[in-house]
Amino acid sequence: MALKVELKPNERIIIGTAVIRNGDTRTRLFIEGDAPILREKDVLTAMTADTPAKKIYLALQLMYLEGDLGSSEKIYFPLVRDFLAAAPSALPLIDEMNSLVLDGESYKALKAAKALVAYEQDLMQNAARGSQRLRSGGEVRAAAP
Repeated sequence: MALKVELKPNERIIIGTAVIRNGDTRTRLFIEGDAPILREKDVLTAMTADTPAKKIYLALQLMYLEGDLGSSEKIYFPLVRDFLAAAPSALPLIDEMNSLVLDGESYKALKAAKALVAYEQDLMQNAARGSQRLRSGGEVRAAAP
């Protein structure tokens, strides 16, 4: 069964090692085979991987596109250890990603990394709100159970 992908005008997609850019009109592709596929909206670059969770996502993205767990494994696991040291509450998300990586399911691990990026963003927003309340002399209260 083929994968159906609809591309917006000028949208890019990575199929295998090729970057394909759509023309000026909406296009529908039917992709057959086992090549790694990433839509432009799911691609991170070294420049846009500006947080620890995004760096983990980037490492997983490279593992997925290269089809080689060993090539980025030396980068991925140290990043995960550092992230867990800073945010131990992320353990369930990290466990899910690690299981998928070790099972060779790099695309599913990449999707799970999106949840980690969102979690990190929530942590950072909560920390910013807390520090802003402290700076303004507001009282910081524990969340209700």
